[in-house]
Amino acid sequence: MGTAKDQTAISRVLNLLAEWDKGSKAIRKALLKDFIKQNKNKTGPELEAEFAQAASLFLTRITASLRLTYMTGIALTEHLQAVNIFISASSGHKFLGEFLEVGGILTVLEIIGLKQAREIDKLEALTNLSNIAEAGRKFKELICESYGIRAIAECLAKSKSEQTQDAARNLLEKLARGNPKFENQVYKGLIALLPCSSPKAQQMAAHTLRIVQPIVEKANPNIVDPLLNLLRTLHLEVQYEALELIKELMEYEEVKELIPVSLVKLLRPSKEDRLRRPQEILEDPEVGKLAEPLPVFVQQAASAKCIGILCHDDLIICEKFLQLQVVHHLMFAMGNTEYADSQRQASLTLERLCRNFPLVDESVKEAMGDILYTSFMKDPEALYASLTPVQADVLVSNKLDAATKS
Repeated sequence: MGTAKDQTAISRVLNLLAEWDKGSKAIRKALLKDFIKQNKNKTGPELEAEFAQAASLFLTRITASLRLTYMTGIALTEHLQAVNIFISASSGHKFLGEFLEVGGILTVLEIIGLKQAREIDKLEALTNLSNIAEAGRKFKELICESYGIRAIAECLAKSKSEQTQDAARNLLEKLARGNPKFENQVYKGLIALLPCSSPKAQQMAAHTLRIVQPIVEKANPNIVDPLLNLLRTLHLEVQYEALELIKELMEYEEVKELIPVSLVKLLRPSKEDRLRRPQEILEDPEVGKLAEPLPVFVQQAASAKCIGILCHDDLIICEKFLQLQVVHHLMFAMGNTEYADSQRQASLTLERLCRNFPLVDESVKEAMGDILYTSFMKDPEALYASLTPVQADVLVSNKLDAATKS
């Protein structure tokens, strides 16, 4: 027979369980709040001691209630926080196993996909999944086998809360680390996020790809088109991550030939591209009417900037761009009077090439003529502001090709 202290603890736990079983929704919510307040950050043994070695009985009730009520959202935050206390408890693997046995992963994954779920509840659900993933490779695989990568990626793309998006991004990164069986699926899931409509999600996806790419070792060629499409964005933080990822991808055999070809093509937008729908940010009724740059021209400017960065970093890459007649296309972009930044970025990149390759310099001088060439070399960044219509036409109509390849 136990001590008086043990008997008191057992009696308290039995009363708690009875109150839960008979209690209304409001009473259960109050019990959960009290449990969360008193047991946050406790270890597994401490939870067992608190519940007279019967903590699993309370966890079972919480998980059963969660599965029955999560669609309605009743006390959903409290349910998830209480579960998290159990599954995150140090030396509490027993509780984690019990939660998984009743389909806990599938339930939590469904919650993050619910249209009616509040952002705070999605965040708590992601916290649950993150703690499961931290338990080891086997648990990461369980999440992935439950179609978790897709659910988490969709949550990242559709969430309206930056905090929730960041939690989803961190979880995807965790699932890619130390999880060789599914690391490539995480990688592909991140690539699939690049075309989504949320700029924050695009930024996070591109940033996480920079982390995951070395893990998967080989670059997937399917990354190139959606990545270069990010250069159309007016969000500088997205464009920055895209440019950094492009730089890093140039180290991979699978895409290092494809990227330069694609970047050079972007310097000369097609007529179809010029007619494409403008960015949503420009159509926001709350935003004043702007002089709207076509996304394709934003992409043209970013492409010229990216080429300049790549040529500056690596002579071999620079020569590759020259073989692709990049000078011809840069001069075309310099003559694009519809978007000043295209002219500015193309001019800065071309000036860099002229100073490093004498044959390029000679060809450009001949094509531009002395007056335009002198203005160009004196201040390439401001050249666009002083261009006459005739000079712009000279740049657009230039015939440079083989002369700039050496």
